[in-house]
Amino acid sequence: MRRPNVLLTGTPGVGKTTLGKELASRAGMTYVNVGDMAKDGELYEGFDEEYDCPILDEDRVIDELEDKMSEGGVIVDYHGCDFFPERWFHIVFVLRTENSFLYDRLESRGYKGKKLQDNIQCEIFQTLYEEALLSYREEIVHQLPSNTPEDLERNLDQIMQWIEQWMKDNN
Repeated sequence: MRRPNVLLTGTPGVGKTTLGKELASRAGMTYVNVGDMAKDGELYEGFDEEYDCPILDEDRVIDELEDKMSEGGVIVDYHGCDFFPERWFHIVFVLRTENSFLYDRLESRGYKGKKLQDNIQCEIFQTLYEEALLSYREEIVHQLPSNTPEDLERNLDQIMQWIEQWMKDNN
């Protein structure tokens, strides 16, 4: 039975990983956290001193994921999305969080200075939503609020309904 591929994107700290793991569990799909995959496979092309983080080797990430994505049933979690092939995803969800929640989440992860401020500005200016709209067909890109546990439950229910409908329509 064919299953859709889902992209969860948004600023770091918006809840992609929490949503993605629970969604994969409920839907019987494969969850891929691109950051973890990159770390495990050392899929980097350098280190960014300013942001104190490795630089993703996007081409190697795509090579690593290609076979899995062609099988379907994959939930991909990453804060960027413009380098993934458009053909991979049936739907894209951009999680959005109010700045007061986001600030606390990022601070608790040890973000500070420029890295903290830039991520907050990224959320204010809808940078990742704009990136998704430029990278995929507008009708498959959706924003979801991700502030509270109630938002998480609503998002899970909404995405599960979408997955079930997609499977009825495509199998």
